[in-house]
Amino acid sequence: MIKDIVLHLSTGKGTRGTVDYAASIAVACGAHLAGVAFVLDPFVAPGMGVGDFTPPAWIDEQREQAQAAADAAIAGFEEAARRNALSAESRRLDASLAGAPTLFGEIARRFDLAIVRQAEAGRTPLDDLIVEAALFESGRPVLIVPYVQKEALGLERAMVCWDGSRTAARAVGDAIPLLARAKAVEVVTVLGDAGKSDEIAGADIAEHLARHDLNVEIKRIPSIDGDVTDAILSHAADMGADLLVMGGYGHSRLRQFILGGVTRDVLKTMTVPTFMSH
Repeated sequence: MIKDIVLHLSTGKGTRGTVDYAASIAVACGAHLAGVAFVLDPFVAPGMGVGDFTPPAWIDEQREQAQAAADAAIAGFEEAARRNALSAESRRLDASLAGAPTLFGEIARRFDLAIVRQAEAGRTPLDDLIVEAALFESGRPVLIVPYVQKEALGLERAMVCWDGSRTAARAVGDAIPLLARAKAVEVVTVLGDAGKSDEIAGADIAEHLARHDLNVEIKRIPSIDGDVTDAILSHAADMGADLLVMGGYGHSRLRQFILGGVTRDVLKTMTVPTFMSH
């Protein structure tokens, strides 16, 4: 069951869709929703100020702007919680750009699900770092909401990406509370993708899901000029998927997470809410 959800409150314009989507999940699951907003320490770029001196007034101004942005994000979150009669709480935390993602990953360990906003080009790099930290440092599933998302949770059709891997199995297991609410579930395998077993692609996991009383169908789709990501997202669009479920692949090098190719590309180009586990 999903009864405790944490949401990263991204700051700036155009973030209401993420908050409303998270609220709709909390309503559907009867879950408590916690919103976390970060006030980032001012970043002093090389060459600013005179010598090693940065004007205190500039630092104060930057911090005030960061606090105002976090307060606005919290206000929007609390308004959505009231509108949906949610059990909710909000937290405003001070952190550096490097420290905030790790802190969010640690916080997310105490929740059933973390919800984060897809990083958008030209905006703060924090959103991108938060996604990676939630996925690789929390030990919990993560739901990434596209920055273009406007609609509330819809579960007419869910799409499960299956390659037989450990991360895919973890994602399926973690997503069952949401998949159980879907009217139809497609287990999709991409032809030409390096499989992890010789089973009939998707048959065993489809049987497993069917035992949970899910309405399951198996689909085998061709890759598009060898591009697995394009195949996945094109099929998701064609079938009208409301939710995409897949394993999040990556590895750590000196504590810097390197996203796997498909994971990286999906996070960059997704237009469907995507549930990932690592």
